[in-house]
Amino acid sequence: MISAAPDAHARPRLAGAVPSPGRRGFFQRIRDRKARLFPAVPESAYDEPILISNTPFGRFALISDPAGVRRVLVENVANYPKTPLEQRFFKVIFGAGLLGTDGELWRTHRRIMAPSFDPRSVATYGPAVTAAAGALLTRWRALPPGATIDMAAEMTELALRIIALTMFSTDDAASLDAISRSLRAGVNEVGDVNLLDVLPVVSSLRMRRRETNVARVFAPLDAMVARLIADRQTAGASGPADLLGRLIAATDQETGASLSAREVRDEVVTIFMAGHETTANTLDWIWYLLSQHPAEAAALREELDEVLGGRPAGQDDLLRLPLTRRVVDEAMRLYPAAPAISTRVALDDDEICGRKIAKGTSIGVLPWVLHRHRALWDDPERFDPDRFLAARSAARPRFAFLPFGAGPRVCIGQVLALNEAVLILATLAQHFSPRLAPDATVALRLNVTLQPKYGLKMILDPRG
Repeated sequence: MISAAPDAHARPRLAGAVPSPGRRGFFQRIRDRKARLFPAVPESAYDEPILISNTPFGRFALISDPAGVRRVLVENVANYPKTPLEQRFFKVIFGAGLLGTDGELWRTHRRIMAPSFDPRSVATYGPAVTAAAGALLTRWRALPPGATIDMAAEMTELALRIIALTMFSTDDAASLDAISRSLRAGVNEVGDVNLLDVLPVVSSLRMRRRETNVARVFAPLDAMVARLIADRQTAGASGPADLLGRLIAATDQETGASLSAREVRDEVVTIFMAGHETTANTLDWIWYLLSQHPAEAAALREELDEVLGGRPAGQDDLLRLPLTRRVVDEAMRLYPAAPAISTRVALDDDEICGRKIAKGTSIGVLPWVLHRHRALWDDPERFDPDRFLAARSAARPRFAFLPFGAGPRVCIGQVLALNEAVLILATLAQHFSPRLAPDATVALRLNVTLQPKYGLKMILDPRG
């Protein structure tokens, strides 16, 4: 837990930081451990390529070596499926969406959806991002100078508005309210996981209760999506060319299959839940990091002034804002929106990093640990966007940086998420320099995604 108002001339201690090895007292070690995101992970995990331990639930291997990660997520991915519990859990929440399916059904859906998230399609969503960011900028300008806001709430609302525009071509109040209420309740269901979910009889009872709750909380969103799908099917080719329209019209080039209305609904829910929260949280941590690093914030503003000169950022500006992109990358390294990749289980014996992996071993890959691993990153607790300069990245292993996962199940929306974060940051940071409120407390909370536990209380300082 980190309070605001660091010394401007001192290197700030960031929320969740893992201390460097060294002599620390017993009570300091206890405090440091409690402040970390994964307190049960030993400090040695940030130095070792692989840690294997025996737990009450069986043998567990934490993989923090890029070659080992490649082995699990790419080279021998068939040997490491999600655990049955996770597969069932995600199916309850996401139905037949990409996060809730596996095998041939998942491959079919992935092929059908891929064209909707390729760079050309993503470019068509840019104007919606710029428009929504511009509307927020107008609202901020109407506030009195030095107004205090909850940046986490502001970014969540902005990301929700953008995904509604790109998905449905609408951001009317009724639609946003239905989406927001369903997603908040859905996220709470997703986060309500504990040890009871692994007990044989109790887990079945909890899963049935969860199925009932999920159907109830998603009812308003389901009704809206069903109405929109019916309207689009009636309109045919004359309907909006948004993400919903693309999903309805898309077919699998290999089989000719298309998504049913229910499958479209499940993919819509998946995109909303996986998309808006991850982008919002990434932006939260960007604003937090910039508020703690005035020199890096000044360099960012200098690039924005030179390239944009006060105008909103557009799709054509993305390649002209390399530092802005590096700021986004470095924020995702320090605070990955998905700090843990789904637990996998070894179907057969294998070998990773020279260690024997027995059949039945649970496998963990934690981007949080990987991104702070001392063998992979120079001074990993430091906010340094220039570590993503091409010259400094050339020797870095590909699987040392996993903000969107890796392998066949890499996040399908990563291009959209990156573009969105850069455009929003570029548009807003030109005109405001948010700073952490003196009484703000920043701590970490993991509820599927990595969130500021108490929100993010910031003061809006207009530039100039």
